[in-house]
Amino acid sequence: MKRQGGNYWPQARRRWDVLVLLLAVLPAAGQKAAAKPQESLQAASQYVGAETCKGCHEDIYKNFETTPHWKTTLSKKGLEWQGCEACHGPGADHVAGGGDKSKIFTFKNVTAEQASKRCLACHEYGEEHANFARSQHNVNDVSCIACHSPHHAKEEQKLLKAKQPQLCYECHTEIKQDFSRPFRHRVEQGLVQCTDCHNQHGGFLTRQLRATAAQDQVCFKCHTDKAGPFTFEHEPVKTEGCVACHTPHGSTNPRLLKRSQINILCLECHTLTQDNPGLPGLPSFHNQSQKYQACTMCHVAIHGSNFDDFFFK
Repeated sequence: MKRQGGNYWPQARRRWDVLVLLLAVLPAAGQKAAAKPQESLQAASQYVGAETCKGCHEDIYKNFETTPHWKTTLSKKGLEWQGCEACHGPGADHVAGGGDKSKIFTFKNVTAEQASKRCLACHEYGEEHANFARSQHNVNDVSCIACHSPHHAKEEQKLLKAKQPQLCYECHTEIKQDFSRPFRHRVEQGLVQCTDCHNQHGGFLTRQLRATAAQDQVCFKCHTDKAGPFTFEHEPVKTEGCVACHTPHGSTNPRLLKRSQINILCLECHTLTQDNPGLPGLPSFHNQSQKYQACTMCHVAIHGSNFDDFFFK
């Protein structure tokens, strides 16, 4: 059968091929669709709900329902993301076994890696936790629950077990004394926190230091006037960083300097040696008497200058 400008046969053949393909695919799709609800029902039967947990663990339940975890888990879709079982896994076998602890995941008798893995199931995304695998805490078997307590947090914010810096001092005892020195960052007074400078969840910089939005040293987040860019830069600021001259936690010297005399600090680099042939040496008129001991009396823009390569005014 023909019509003007074409033939019906190719069109009819294409339609027939499509019909045959649909008849072959639909039964298999129907079987999968039928299997999926069955699997979902079977999985759902393994979850008993937080109200069932409350029957035995009422004290923990009361603490848990006041935490951000409670609100977050209830807003998730799917039983595996809700209530107590979002962290501890399905509890049907645990309940059927009369509270058998081996039938449910508990955080008490597991390795640090296993505990952290549970937490990272939700918290691995985002900039803050993305590098936890390479963090010094993780490498040294310090898990999430070493600092955070989902049930008995002392701090509402971030579910911490204790306030900073006391929480950090539990492990970093050698740092505590630095904040008792005459010149120090005001961590003890609560004006600065350890986590303002360090990312406790890991990062790419040494000592897990944070960086500014411009990926500069974390010090420039507060000390913005030192950040530059400057026409004439002081090399240590860019190469070694602020710690070339300053001790970040605390010091017995003003401005957190490493040395009590500024000229001694400067002379650690500014001496005529074969190792540093490119550095300007000590001029003859610098006799190092009391008058010239503070190099920054003349070189006032020591962090960098837009006007003078000797960092004068």
